[in-house]
Order: sequence, then C-alpha cells, then structure tokens
Amino acid sequence: MSLYYLQKLLYNMNRDPALQKRFANDLTLFDGYELTEEEREALTRGDIGLLYVLGVNGQILMHFAAFRGVAWKDYLEGMREGVRKYGPVRAGVYAMTSRTDEKVAGL
Repeated sequence: MSLYYLQKLLYNMNRDPALQKRFANDLTLFDGYELTEEEREALTRGDIGLLYVLGVNGQILMHFAAFRGVAWKDYLEGMREGVRKYGPVRAGVYAMTSRTDEKVAGL
C-alpha cells in the first residue's frame, strides 16, 4: 500500500484550490502519486470509510471530507462504517489489532 502518497495527495489537495478543481475534472492528477487501484477508487468515490481503513490520518481526511461536502456527523459515521464494512484500519497511526483494541476499549 502507498499510504504516504495517498496522504501526500490529500494534504496537497486540501491546501491547493487548483488541485481541487483538477480533481473534479482530471483524474490524471493521480498519476503523480504512487497509488493502488483501491486507493484511486476510494478517492474517486469519496469513500471516507475506506480511506480511513487504508490509514489516512483523520486531520487530513476531515479536510477532504469537507471538500467533498460531507457533514461532520456523516464524516464520523463514515469512519465507523468503514471499519464495519472493510475491517480494521490497515496502516498508519490508527492501525488496529483486534486483541489490543478490544482490551484498550474495554470490549
């Protein structure tokens, strides 16, 4: 997985209106980043849950969600739904392991 490039693209796009416009009309924008097909599809669909499960940092992801017009409560629910649908976070600072997370969360 290319989490670094995925987050780099989102970080850059969150701060650059020209990239945001390009994203809306020209997905060759992705060609400048080493992304997997799954990452490209998640970006294209605006799948907040999958992006979260792929490991995108929440500070980066919340700006992308706002750019896509996702309300705050829907953003939070999107992350929860992502874990339900795609399983635990796979990489990054939110990566989960079932045993550890259950003990920490008191489940």
